[in-house]
Amino acid sequence: MIMAKQKGIIPLTGTIGGINFYYLNGKPIARRAGGGFNGKAIKEKASMQRVRENGSEFGHCSRVNKAFRLGLRPFYAGHTFTHFHSRLMKLFTRLKDLDTVNERGKRRVGTGMATDTGKRVLRSFLFTPACPLSTVLPFTYTYDSTAHTLVIPQVASSEINWVAGSDCISLTLGVLVFDFEDLTYRLFESSPHFIEADGAKQSVTLSPTQAVSGTGMEIAFLGIRFYQFVNGERYVLASDDAVGFEIVGLE
Repeated sequence: MIMAKQKGIIPLTGTIGGINFYYLNGKPIARRAGGGFNGKAIKEKASMQRVRENGSEFGHCSRVNKAFRLGLRPFYAGHTFTHFHSRLMKLFTRLKDLDTVNERGKRRVGTGMATDTGKRVLRSFLFTPACPLSTVLPFTYTYDSTAHTLVIPQVASSEINWVAGSDCISLTLGVLVFDFEDLTYRLFESSPHFIEADGAKQSVTLSPTQAVSGTGMEIAFLGIRFYQFVNGERYVLASDDAVGFEIVGLE
């Protein structure tokens, strides 16, 4: 397949004279039309078996990705993370690869998640690398998976790594009950706990306002948002390092 960058004042799009014109990563590209695999060959040819298997598993991981992101949406509503979708695809593909029960083409994220390695992989994943909670909040905590309660016994404002321009943070516990088989989910959240930059040392206890229920894996997240006071009102900061969430419990 021959591919080249377009040159000219007005980049083209579409197919002209057997050449496809389109944008790739924001750059105008031209390549010869045709080639590749047609749908019938992919569906029927024995040599395309691996392609069919990969496509089936990719589709499954993509559906898990979409449902998982929607389940976590309250933690970052109104904010967009760069490459969040692709990073999660890599995570779920890795978890799918841990499935040694199902045959290739039918491997599932949930089966990989059920392994000890799968749990470690998910637990260690940095959902918001620009705002890692272990760095922002350098405090010890305990999470009770039975009571669904997170306790941070000693939170000193002076030890929080404040984002430039921030005056306040909010901490929220969310327990995501996620079924990796039928892709149903529900997030049970605590009320946000606010801490101001000049606040006194305090203990923080967070529990969902509703009883946690449902079928699936229980994944507890701690979410953080930075705010700035303007005329006495709190306003969420928009930078990537001002919004974060991380797993604190996994059952």
